Amino acid sequence: MSEIKADIAIAGGGMVGATLALALAQGGLDVAVADPLTRAQMEDERFDGRVVALAFATVRMLKTLGVWERLAPNAQAIDDIIVNETELGRGPFPFSIHFDHREIGEPLGHIVENRYIRQALLACMESEKRIRFLPGTAASDLAVGESRAVLTLSDGTRIEAPLVIAAEGRDSPLREAQGIQTAGWSYGQSGIVVTVAHERPHNGVAWEQFLATGPFAILPMTGNRASLVWTETDREARRIMALPDVPFTEELRKRFGQHLGDVRPVSQRWSYPLKLHLARSYVKPRFALAGDAAHTIHPLAGQGLNLGLKDVAALAETVLDAARLGLDYGRVDVLQRYERWRRFDSFTLAVVTDGLNRLFSNDFLPLRLVRDVGMAVVDQIPPLRRLFMRHAGGELGTLPRLLKGLPA
Repeated sequence: MSEIKADIAIAGGGMVGATLALALAQGGLDVAVADPLTRAQMEDERFDGRVVALAFATVRMLKTLGVWERLAPNAQAIDDIIVNETELGRGPFPFSIHFDHREIGEPLGHIVENRYIRQALLACMESEKRIRFLPGTAASDLAVGESRAVLTLSDGTRIEAPLVIAAEGRDSPLREAQGIQTAGWSYGQSGIVVTVAHERPHNGVAWEQFLATGPFAILPMTGNRASLVWTETDREARRIMALPDVPFTEELRKRFGQHLGDVRPVSQRWSYPLKLHLARSYVKPRFALAGDAAHTIHPLAGQGLNLGLKDVAALAETVLDAARLGLDYGRVDVLQRYERWRRFDSFTLAVVTDGLNRLFSNDFLPLRLVRDVGMAVVDQIPPLRRLFMRHAGGELGTLPRLLKGLPA
């Protein structure tokens, strides 16, 4: 059984945990990161077929951390976003919102496949001397003392540190073990994810189409490819996922439309249950939550990872500012700065995405009229459109230094 002493221990080496490790290590702290997956599993194309829409503030942070240069060759800029409502067999309704990047002077974000983000983060962690990465080892126990915490891993390794951070995802075992409760619910919806090839170039345009069963997002990827995030009721999603290739493609084409010519799947299919949960607290003595361990929201706005990386920026700044002042950054009163910084933003975005999903995922005529009027109004008011774009880009509110493109 090995013993490791570190300044910070992180349970979870996914996209949030690895980014947090880099931010803390570049700020001068020694970090130990454990994850139950092996490196080969993390990088396997079959493990996770999703893509991420990285907000422009998130891209600034990744550039500061030295990650973006590894991602840029596989990133597709989002130049425009078109939001509309459609119905099977009828096509799009006449009202829509067009968000144009020229109004704010930079791309609205970038689409990157999750596997490329993981590969870039793993490579950056390997080159950082202050990070000790322990793949294939899960967190199994956490003992919190007066001045230190001890994280025990599945292979018996013990990591002693003033602060342990759980970035294990929405079913975080450490969160449960620490007695932090969550509030939330299942949407009764599942997200089907598949990559498609199409005839015509997408020109960097992302589409968010609302059907009665849920959103159908078409996210531009490099080349003539797009990632579909296709929301259906759980029952319908199970039926569609079980279809052979030809009828599955037919179902897909009914929803995709003809604007990019012929379309066909070029990857395997994935399906994920959609849930909302918010942790009732983000911190305890010597312990903090980050990313999906603290919050999971509906994916219709594409903000899930961006929300987690905002946690990274705020938590890294909180910890590093305290460390530079010689303070004990594992104390709960120090960590509450991070909690105050992030809980309101997370709660607000969860409420907004939940409300939008409920507003659009139905065929009730009075609500349809409200939706159409709302889209028409937003589309005709440039300052309102720019406000939405800045919000989606992660620029509103009190930004941590990393999201401004500055070191933490």
